[in-house]
Amino acid sequence: MLKIGEFSKLSRVSVRMLRHYDEIGLLNPAEIDRFTDYRYYREDQLPAAGRIAALKDMGFSLADIVRILDVYDDRAQLERFFSARRRELEALSRETARRLTLLDAAQRRLRKEEDMSYNVTIKTIPERYAATVRMTIPRYEDEGMVWADRRPLNPKPSTLNPEI
Repeated sequence: MLKIGEFSKLSRVSVRMLRHYDEIGLLNPAEIDRFTDYRYYREDQLPAAGRIAALKDMGFSLADIVRILDVYDDRAQLERFFSARRRELEALSRETARRLTLLDAAQRRLRKEEDMSYNVTIKTIPERYAATVRMTIPRYEDEGMVWADRRPLNPKPSTLNPEI
């Protein structure tokens, strides 16, 4: 049996984290001395500590790791957990790439020597009818959704008011 400090060194998991794992039921000590409350672990618990560390490195939460370790021997369920995590990480990667693109564009604008100047002319034009499309898009980059919306424009004649 290994004291918690020895197990901590061998597993490379801090004593504080081992206590937390015990509290949440992730990795319980093999024995707890009822007089001193010292925690003791068996050597055969080291692979479980290694699995926990590997799953944490993959970005799984401790709550997920508890569920994964319950089904660790079931390859199909383990594959489902891994596939779901892969999808989450790929989505995060796409979002991170989008944010990096925005940062790059902002930095390019900052590095430009010349100031952007526009000449604005205000004119009064005669009144006219205008067709508009109104919709909410999730972000500016999705503007193409507005132009892809090609619903036929078939207004009923009774709804048009020629006096407007």
